[in-house]
Amino acid sequence: MQPLIQVLGLAQHFPIKTGLFQRPSGWIRAVDGIDLEIPPNQMFGLVGESGSGKTTVGRAILRLYQPTAGKIMFKGQDILKTGPSEIKQLRSKIQIIFQDPHASLNPRMRIGTIIKRTLDIHGLGTRKEKQARTLELMQLMGLLPEHYNRFPHELSGGQQQRVGIARAIAADPEFVVMDEPTSSLDVSVQAQILNLLKTLQQDFQLGCLFISHDMRVIHHICNRVAVMYVGKIVEVADRDSLFRSPKHPYTQVLISSIPDIGTGRRRVRTVLKGDVPSPAAPPPGCRFHPRCPQRLEKCHRIEPKLTAVADGHLCACWVHEDSPFARS
Repeated sequence: MQPLIQVLGLAQHFPIKTGLFQRPSGWIRAVDGIDLEIPPNQMFGLVGESGSGKTTVGRAILRLYQPTAGKIMFKGQDILKTGPSEIKQLRSKIQIIFQDPHASLNPRMRIGTIIKRTLDIHGLGTRKEKQARTLELMQLMGLLPEHYNRFPHELSGGQQQRVGIARAIAADPEFVVMDEPTSSLDVSVQAQILNLLKTLQQDFQLGCLFISHDMRVIHHICNRVAVMYVGKIVEVADRDSLFRSPKHPYTQVLISSIPDIGTGRRRVRTVLKGDVPSPAAPPPGCRFHPRCPQRLEKCHRIEPKLTAVADGHLCACWVHEDSPFARS
């Protein structure tokens, strides 16, 4: 099966500008050469700590940033080589749900106008059809008809995010980036939005990149997961394989930090020492080695490649270099 989205050698470096003339004095290597394959009709998770580069990956795929290097393929087409007219057509097929709905919704527009704006931009339907489609989407999101003429500030955070979701799926996209869509919401609302997203993904057969720092959310909603650390992908696996048998020491730490209240079991917590390296000056070799409890001598010098350590399970760690999958 051809991937819906294929990322090859993606790099996104931002200049560090200093001095009176704001000349570059260095580079923040937010994303530093990663490969990803996102299949159609699946919820693909991208997880890691704040500052790991997750959001940058999502925005680069959407061409909200111009990547420093690499390729981004959508159904076999290189997005980075598309012109202005082609990219406008792609916008209807590739959408995003932002993290903070309060910041991403125009405060001067009414709810109906915000949702209908997507249909206007892509010329989808007559005026009457657009209004009917907007009301249909609002009903699907659990919003009431009287919300149509309200402004974003008159809605709760959960209702605002439902508007953002309606706007994202209005043009019937094939791929949606979900950038921590529940992290700014109250805990009582998060589960409702997650279940809504899961239902929409299945009903509309969407391919999704779900970005989060919360392993519990990733476990609940995703089919396959990639783990990111300081601009690099360190592990990729199906959800059950990743949570049952994590291979990379960083993934093991993330999973060990999941609260297990009420499970009747006691999980051994792994506490990391040291700080997350700066993406402006990442350490040589494996970027996790300064904090890794399993580091080997070569981890300080040589960067491990993402290789197979089990069926469909990839890991970038020298601890697993003798795996029969890695040797094959």
